[in-house]
Amino acid sequence: MDKKLTLSLNKSIIESAKDYAKSNDISLSKLIESYLSTLVKRNKSSPEITPLVESLSGVISLDKDFDVKDAYADYLLEKYK
Repeated sequence: MDKKLTLSLNKSIIESAKDYAKSNDISLSKLIESYLSTLVKRNKSSPEITPLVESLSGVISLDKDFDVKDAYADYLLEKYK
């Protein structure tokens, strides 16, 4: 069930959004609904893991007490000695 919503926006943004919606043959309401739907879905879903990253997971095993920041700092100190 659709409900009405009142928004207060900058006049120039409203006009630009109306022009964009018209040029894309969509109502302004549907445009905003689609945008908000995308935002909500993006926040709820976890990031997609690509096949390449999936294939690389588990390749390296590190000790539980391994500190990545310390190791990187040591690397940089050695590199720029």
